[in-house]
Amino acid sequence: MSNVHLILSVPHGSLTATSLGAGHLAMHRSPGSGKHFKGRKIFIELAIKGLRSDFKYLNDGGWRTPETDTEAAMAAAAAGKRTKTALSNNAFSCTPIDAYKKLFLVQTSGETLEMKNGGSLQTFKSHNCSEEMMPSDVAREAGIPDVSERHPRLYLVICPVELLLVSNLTPVEYAWYATHRPGKIFRQIIFTELHTEQPQLAAQSRYRDAKEELEANPDKKTKTIVNESCMNEIPFNSWQGYNNRTESGLYIADHNHISQWQFPEPISVAWDRAM
Repeated sequence: MSNVHLILSVPHGSLTATSLGAGHLAMHRSPGSGKHFKGRKIFIELAIKGLRSDFKYLNDGGWRTPETDTEAAMAAAAAGKRTKTALSNNAFSCTPIDAYKKLFLVQTSGETLEMKNGGSLQTFKSHNCSEEMMPSDVAREAGIPDVSERHPRLYLVICPVELLLVSNLTPVEYAWYATHRPGKIFRQIIFTELHTEQPQLAAQSRYRDAKEELEANPDKKTKTIVNESCMNEIPFNSWQGYNNRTESGLYIADHNHISQWQFPEPISVAWDRAM
């Protein structure tokens, strides 16, 4: 019986049972040279027990049977199939973030970088949210101290949608707000903070205007700049935490808590060259 892995791919949201492992799966799925193709993604290896998932899927509305589909896919991979799709779409929102065991950033070329699990940052005990809340209110409800001074931060939301936005909220505050905000709530979210603007995605005036609006009004929480595919256009070295600029990295949150995945030290030369 082959060694079987269960891997969630984001931002696409597909779930694959494979005998290849994350690194070989990345090469198998790579479209080719990073100079000519798009295909950056994140692979998340999930907890398994034998030939089934070692977690319970979140309610998915009853339109499919994820447990049965997953077991069938894993059995096929164990029988020798290199890859077998378990869930073809929307797997991110029904897979609990506590099931994440390993996380890899994937270049278009198929080069992978395993991130370090930084653990839980905060458990959310209060769930009262309204559009009228001030950032200080968000901090209180998220259960963290208010900051003495606020400044606009640039966030890349990777899943369940791709967004580029400016926010006066810290990462923990933004995670709480995004998973509680009335009418625009995310069941779960993956995002990172960027340390540079991305002029290839929008006119420079959009960044300037958004920052000026938030600087003039510290009580404003978020301002979206780009509302479409972004991950392929933003290099990984633009993420906060790359090459130890800060202790940031990748943030993953749901209604109840937020966790952090950090870049390894040092980052390999092969990975840098594949950019």
